[in-house]
Amino acid sequence: MRLVIDTNLVVAGFLWGGIPGQLVQAGIDRRITLVTSAILIEELAGVLGRAKFAKHLRANGITSAGLITRYTLMTEIVEPVALKRRVARDPDDDHVLACAVAAQADAIVSGDKDPLVLKAYRGTRIVTAREALDFLISIASNK
Repeated sequence: MRLVIDTNLVVAGFLWGGIPGQLVQAGIDRRITLVTSAILIEELAGVLGRAKFAKHLRANGITSAGLITRYTLMTEIVEPVALKRRVARDPDDDHVLACAVAAQADAIVSGDKDPLVLKAYRGTRIVTAREALDFLISIASNK
């Protein structure tokens, strides 16, 4: 399964665990392929550079640069397609959509209501972390 995980869930997965953390771990374990783009890596760097995350990074024994390097090494990086028009209300969400199309991803995983209301884009489902994890579990149990 090929997934593009929205930046907010990547941060949550690495810093707090929970369901997003289980998806990140599935990527680390290579049970799924996590796909991203240079633009999304830049967005991750910007988010992790915010002061409010410094204490959480320290608590996890990692720097923002270390987390970005780890994520970059565990993902497949694609060149996003050019979208002909703006799709999402938030232009940053269009970067996620463009990445997913280029990656031929099975799903985009987001915790943000703006992309979630789309439900799908050009054949790629847009789901919550819980929905993605439930699907991953169902695949594993059918093997």
